[in-house]
Amino acid sequence: MTRMFMKSKILLTIKILIIFILISFNLKNIGVASTFSEEQTINITKNLRCLICQGQTIHESNSDFAESMKKYIKGEIENGKTDEEIFSSLVEKYGQWIVYDPGMSKNTFLLWTLPLLLFLIGGAIIANKILKKV
Repeated sequence: MTRMFMKSKILLTIKILIIFILISFNLKNIGVASTFSEEQTINITKNLRCLICQGQTIHESNSDFAESMKKYIKGEIENGKTDEEIFSSLVEKYGQWIVYDPGMSKNTFLLWTLPLLLFLIGGAIIANKILKKV
C-alpha cells in the first residue's frame, strides 16, 4: 500500500513538473513576441517625422501626437500589418512628408537624381579643364 502511494506521489510530482515546464515555455514565447513587436514599433517610429515637433522622429518626441502614433503603430503590428502597409497608410493619411526616407517615386525623382547629375556635371567640368591644360 505504501509503494502504491509512493508511485502515485511520484507520478503527481512528474505531472506538476511537466505542466510547470510547458507553462514556462509559453510565457517565454509571449515575452519574445512582445519584444519583437516593441522592436518593430521602434524601427517604424524612427523613420517617421513628428508633425508637431518637425525636427524629431516620432520615436524621439514626447508630444501627444507622437504618443498616439506609437499606440496606433503598435496596434497595427498586433493586428498583423507589415511595415510597408503601415507606412503606406500613414503616407496616405498625412502625406509623403511624414516619412524620413521617402523612397523613389515620381514626386521624389529629382530629389534622388539631382546629386548624381551635379556630380557628373562637376566631373565633366573638371575633366574638361584638365584636358585643356594638357
